[in-house]
Amino acid sequence: MKLLPCGFERRMRPCVSGGLKLGRPMLSRLMTHVEAAYAAATAEDASVAFFAAMEDFGASYLQTRLYRRPTAILTSTSHWAAGGFITRLAPSGWPGSPAFDYVCFECNPLLGAIRESRTSYRFSDFAPRGDGQYGAYWEALSEANIDDALCATSYGADGVIASLHLGFHKREFAPDERFAIHMAGLALTERLMSLTSPPPAATVRLTRRERDSLTLVAEGKTDWEISVILGIAEATVRFHVDNARRKLGAVNRAQAVARLVNQRLI
Repeated sequence: MKLLPCGFERRMRPCVSGGLKLGRPMLSRLMTHVEAAYAAATAEDASVAFFAAMEDFGASYLQTRLYRRPTAILTSTSHWAAGGFITRLAPSGWPGSPAFDYVCFECNPLLGAIRESRTSYRFSDFAPRGDGQYGAYWEALSEANIDDALCATSYGADGVIASLHLGFHKREFAPDERFAIHMAGLALTERLMSLTSPPPAATVRLTRRERDSLTLVAEGKTDWEISVILGIAEATVRFHVDNARRKLGAVNRAQAVARLVNQRLI
């Protein structure tokens, strides 16, 4: 898989005025904004188009990968050796620098996300800002213009993993903003996986309740809120969502929603 040149520099565009809005309108707006990425014909083009769109929301760094989880013990070295780098858009001189080597090989707390099969997380979830042991880690990341990063990971058959690291110039995200960016990122990692994997042998068929429940999950609704909207018990909502997740071969709800988005089913 081709690794694009690392000397990427571009003047940042200003953030969209007015910020992001709560709920479904915000998610719909963001998904529309990055639509060109989902329509791209190659993984490289999808990655570049996604970053170009996300610059409007303050993105400063992107890395995408598609690789197989190492069969050996998961370490910084084995994780790097798995390869599969698609695109890295970073300041010139960052890849291969002492700071780059430090976060990739000497101090890589993000391995915890792979061990836990996380589909969405922030760098700061695994390297808390208030923890002194990560001071050098954040100082190193600052050289790549990363104050924090939102990440999305999709898990496929036979240990295949597609991942996105999307760095930002800011540290704080509103819950609805973080949710929308994570969901857009998961739709991208599902797209990256579909670009290099054969399509499923048969179309997944969800019941109306399963589809309705997952659509409301995509809007950020809780099980209780979904039960009120659909007029069914909360336990029934969990039943429908879990059935849909299993049919889609997803590890959790977020990945199930991303797979529906990638298949244009919601």
